[in-house]
Amino acid sequence: MPNRFFIVLFVFCVLGFSSLALAVSPAELSTQIESVRREREALVEEQTRLQAELEAINRESQSLGTAVKSLDATKKKIAADIKVTQSKISSTDLSIRSLENNMADKEEKIGAHEKAIALALQSVSIYDTRPLWVDMLAATSFSDAWRDRTQLEGLSASLNDEVTSLRETKNILSEEKKKKEAAKKQIVSLQGELTGQKTVVEESQKAKERLLAETKNKEAVYQQMIKENLERQARFEKDIYELESQLKIALDPSLIPDQRHGLLSWPLDKIFVTNFFGKVSGAALRIYASGSHNGVDLRASQGTRVLAMLGGVVEGTGNTDNQRGCYSYGRWVLIKHGNGLTSIYAHLSASLVSTGQEIKTGQLIGYSGGTPRTSGAGYSTGPHLHVGLFASQGVSVRQFTQSIGCKQIVLPIADIKAYLDPLAYLPSL
Repeated sequence: MPNRFFIVLFVFCVLGFSSLALAVSPAELSTQIESVRREREALVEEQTRLQAELEAINRESQSLGTAVKSLDATKKKIAADIKVTQSKISSTDLSIRSLENNMADKEEKIGAHEKAIALALQSVSIYDTRPLWVDMLAATSFSDAWRDRTQLEGLSASLNDEVTSLRETKNILSEEKKKKEAAKKQIVSLQGELTGQKTVVEESQKAKERLLAETKNKEAVYQQMIKENLERQARFEKDIYELESQLKIALDPSLIPDQRHGLLSWPLDKIFVTNFFGKVSGAALRIYASGSHNGVDLRASQGTRVLAMLGGVVEGTGNTDNQRGCYSYGRWVLIKHGNGLTSIYAHLSASLVSTGQEIKTGQLIGYSGGTPRTSGAGYSTGPHLHVGLFASQGVSVRQFTQSIGCKQIVLPIADIKAYLDPLAYLPSL
């Protein structure tokens, strides 16, 4: 009988040492995580400095020299972004490994707890089913039998403690499993972000080469290119307005949210409006009309992170630059929200989402563009982000067959009454 009791106590004592085999590895991982964090701090400082240089260049007068400098600065800045993203991936990977070590430790503890509880239950069961006089006869002395019975009470208390510890350890393990799954999703997100950043760098290099080749490094040729882009913009907007003014979709006002600042969130971290929506109508409301702007333009250097203004589902994506001669939105993303609104993001240098994908508010969906001769710039004459807003019931993605230059292209087309002022729903300036 005493032998069984001491076996149980021995198992309980082993619990305190079950994780010693893994003690070194977590410490090493913590050191590596801290090292990566310090390195990233230095990278972020460089990233911030390059962003400031890029913004300063983009505020200079529009010229070929400025465009080339901007593309070079974009490459350097996005290269810094890539290093920061790679650092985040490394840090997250180390965190996953640390969690896996912790989980292995907890699983080992759970196994030891379960074995200890099983042995304890077996001993308690034996004591409970045998009369006291049997134990007294089996013991060498009365005091030994009484001591065993007294120790049994302590064993029962320890058993309760072990059951409680088992529950707590299982709860901790469950939480760490959730953290691991979240970290895995973050890795996937960061890898997508990395792909987008590399695309921006590649496009910036190609754009510089095309720009210098097409202009023959002459300022006059560049200025003529900008002029042509403006003419193409005017032509496209005229074509799209004529088509959309004929749609005559019956809109239900009750399905359109009342204008309220803060219903949407800003799509950029820094906000500076360069072009407002429509024109002022009665009661100081802005409406979309012929010759006016169908969205809002925000200052953004090439490769700036673009965020979803509200959660929803990606209704469509595309790039009007895929058809030569179609100067329109360029690369665009359309997101349908659940409150009757649909938003568009245009002139993107890269898109990270696909049709049918569910999006959360503030989620990274792509990178801004707009630099002439970069893929996705459309008719843009300089880096910026175009955002538009529609009443969902009045917009759909369809082929623009009535356009001379965009017959093969699909893009969002809406009744002119479905265009809404984004600034009426975004936070107050």
